[in-house]
Amino acid sequence: MLDMIMAGSKKRVPNGPEAGPQRALIIACFVSRVGNGLFNTAAILYFTFVVHLPAAQVGLGLTIAGLSGLAAGIPAGNLADRYGPRTVWLTSLALQAVTMAAFVFIDSWPAFVLVATLDRLAATSGGAAGGALVARVGGEHPAAFRARLRTYVNLGVVVGTLGAAVAIQIDTRPAYTGLILANAASFAVAGLIAFFGVPNYRPLPRPKEHRQWSVLTDRPYMSFVALYSAMGLQYQTVSMLLPIWLSAHTDAPRWTVAAVYAVNSGVCVLLQSRLGSKVETTRQGGRAFRLAGLLFLVSCPLMALTADVPMWVAPALAILAVCIHSVGEVYESSGGYALGFGLAPDHAQGQYQGLFGIGFDAGQALAPVVLTGVVLALGHPGWLLLGVFFAAVGAAGPPVTAWAERTRTAQVKADGDADAEASAQTQRGGSPLVDAD
Repeated sequence: MLDMIMAGSKKRVPNGPEAGPQRALIIACFVSRVGNGLFNTAAILYFTFVVHLPAAQVGLGLTIAGLSGLAAGIPAGNLADRYGPRTVWLTSLALQAVTMAAFVFIDSWPAFVLVATLDRLAATSGGAAGGALVARVGGEHPAAFRARLRTYVNLGVVVGTLGAAVAIQIDTRPAYTGLILANAASFAVAGLIAFFGVPNYRPLPRPKEHRQWSVLTDRPYMSFVALYSAMGLQYQTVSMLLPIWLSAHTDAPRWTVAAVYAVNSGVCVLLQSRLGSKVETTRQGGRAFRLAGLLFLVSCPLMALTADVPMWVAPALAILAVCIHSVGEVYESSGGYALGFGLAPDHAQGQYQGLFGIGFDAGQALAPVVLTGVVLALGHPGWLLLGVFFAAVGAAGPPVTAWAERTRTAQVKADGDADAEASAQTQRGGSPLVDAD
């Protein structure tokens, strides 16, 4: 499999000094996401049927772990900015390999919560450092690289999910244990690939006004993160809300649920590089965000209409809706990457990616409550409101982008004026530090 991915990468990664590191990072991320697909698909079954924890306790434990893990985002990002992103990312992968293997030995709820919390702390740290590493590896064409990377990440999850289906069908403790250990091994293998294939980038020089929590004072970036977190509801619209709707409110055959999963993954894999590589600047990112909201405005009512059509029409309508939604997902993720990386200072990518990850994870934690407690409860009006909500969030993308660009232009001008004044004072024989006192 690695040879196949390497061959595919060679055709898509441009020649140049960044080609080797890009290829290595793509393969490393692919391997780790295969492991994620193996584990995530069967995790709830393992904890309930093998460890014999009540489903309510598993849900509570995962919520506690998810919320606790948010605390690691910005501190880990600061470490990546200070010591280099590869070092922190490799450390996080090593910790995830250990915590994942530890799931094999848990036999109580407190042990489950402890291991799950440590695992989420490591995962959040890896997300912040990994984002900074992607920014450094991206080279001269960061948007194209990020689009290719996400294509392989999606493909890795699909491959892992297919492998998990075999273990679920076997339905024995050794089968589930094998999935967990395979996921642990995927983190270790990904770390080795990155260690040998990705350079240990030196930290970038930081200006004197840099602070470890500077991102929290960057109001345009905070606003963008809030928008991206809200738009993130779209992921669980397909993975959770639509399957429940199809099962409980339509006459569609049961296989329709599996079909929408497959179509969603397939469209994203096929179109991510083609469309995502064209979203390179922050202004293009804002427009892509707006387009995504409009596509979701179309897809959500179509999903609701599956309850009002004959049984043989419902699967076709659901697939059509998911196709439109998946194109929107490609634009949403591409716009998010363009803005998330493009609005962050180069010297503080780790810190900014840490907040970016915190916002997204927080949105995903709230998604089940919003989608089931509001949208599903309201039925057809709920779906329409959801589509309008996505369109409104997307429409805010270009104005927030323009706001952010203005503040960064002003900051660059202020820095240039300060440098010119310091140079002039030095030429006059004065010291700006002394004069300031």
